[in-house]
Amino acid sequence: MARSVWDSTVGKKTVMAVSGLIMLLYLVVHMIGNLKIFFGTDDFNHYAHWLRTLGEPFLHYEWALWGVRVVLVLAVVAHAVSAYQLSRRDIKARPSKYVHKKARTSYATRTMRWGGVILGLFIVWHILDLTTGHVHAGGFESGKPYQNVVDTFSTWYGNVIYIAAVLALGLHVRHGFWSAAQTLGVGSRTRDRALKISANVLALLLTAGFVAVPVGVMTGVVS
Repeated sequence: MARSVWDSTVGKKTVMAVSGLIMLLYLVVHMIGNLKIFFGTDDFNHYAHWLRTLGEPFLHYEWALWGVRVVLVLAVVAHAVSAYQLSRRDIKARPSKYVHKKARTSYATRTMRWGGVILGLFIVWHILDLTTGHVHAGGFESGKPYQNVVDTFSTWYGNVIYIAAVLALGLHVRHGFWSAAQTLGVGSRTRDRALKISANVLALLLTAGFVAVPVGVMTGVVS
């Protein structure tokens, strides 16, 4: 039963929608947490430490955080696999390109695939930069996330990589949120306008919220 659902186009779209909403929820929480950097070193570092002690003493150190990481990895893999398979299925069903491609698809729709690739590569870089420190600019210091963030956004390439990824994220969310609503049966003629406005507002808020951190470092507000 589960295999037949997964093999269907509707099943893959549903997996893509649900996994996308899981990641979207994480992004909203992550963005709010990131903005604590504007309250100073102690507040931001305390927040980062709290994430690792979440659930104690019932849970051991970092168990809750690792639980979130596992769910996110599963969501990312499910989202990427379903997106790839749907793309291949669409290409096979429509071997010839649309003559008026630009008229049929929005800019966000036409960049969803490349946007997904950009975001996938960014996630790898982001983890190696601020979680493991392998590609971190300067001396990575475990337990000092505030200073590590400032180090990253004190370099031109750190800002370029991050801001480019955030812009791709905004486009991805703008289209993906509305698309997920249609897949899950939330959309309708009467709700279509409200959903599109919600998608635009959500994408704008996420983009502005994430970009605020590197801009804060570049302008000296965060130092």
